[in-house]
Amino acid sequence: MACRISELVLGCRDPEGLARFWCEVLDFVVLDREGDDCFEIGPREGFGGPQPTIILSRRDEPEPGKTRLHIDVNPTDRDQDAELERLLKLGARPADIGQTGEEPWHVLADPEGNEFCLLKARLNPL
Repeated sequence: MACRISELVLGCRDPEGLARFWCEVLDFVVLDREGDDCFEIGPREGFGGPQPTIILSRRDEPEPGKTRLHIDVNPTDRDQDAELERLLKLGARPADIGQTGEEPWHVLADPEGNEFCLLKARLNPL
């Protein structure tokens, strides 16, 4: 295994309200927050376990042509650069969503254009 889903990112109008909802549904807790615009929720043991966390990020309206959900993946058996090379060979391509180039992740699109992010941290494959 080379990657596993670590986070699901959901654009929404009310991040705090959805965080409360999904915490109740999944028995999750708020792991992190950035003001009122972004909440990360997940299992009580925190990030990096067998379940992905959910990031709820304020988006008043969906961006045209873009879904509200995207997947973040983390390498499990190689570093980020090696995994990026592997994903590009499989058909992923770089995607520009306005990032600065200073981010510690890569924004990619799958062969059908669905965006996802390759994060830097290496996780256990579980």
